[in-house]
Amino acid sequence: MKNLITIALLLLAIATFGQKRQLVEYRDNIVAAALVELDSVSSGPEGTLYKQVAESGIHGQYVFDITLREKGVIATVFVVNDGINPINMQNRLKDIVKRYRFSFKVPKGKSYKFQYEFNF
Repeated sequence: MKNLITIALLLLAIATFGQKRQLVEYRDNIVAAALVELDSVSSGPEGTLYKQVAESGIHGQYVFDITLREKGVIATVFVVNDGINPINMQNRLKDIVKRYRFSFKVPKGKSYKFQYEFNF
């Protein structure tokens, strides 16, 4: 019985350790990791953002200022290229991006702002 409980606790510990987000500490590394991740999730039919954008019927080029904070949460999304695309499409894409959560975390109490261009 003790062995069974030990094995169960060990499996639980391994599962929770595997779900922890990696901490990225330096601004250049954080921005680079965010750009790479956004490239992968917004391109191709397998990307999570790409799927949501395709379902919403959004197309065009969008440039956003994105602020990232602890735990990979997007704090703010601001539209940079005003007037190029319809406002309702900009707002839909902004909402989709705002809900996205990065697979890494940043130092506590800090936020990092960068610019990203979406092409759909």
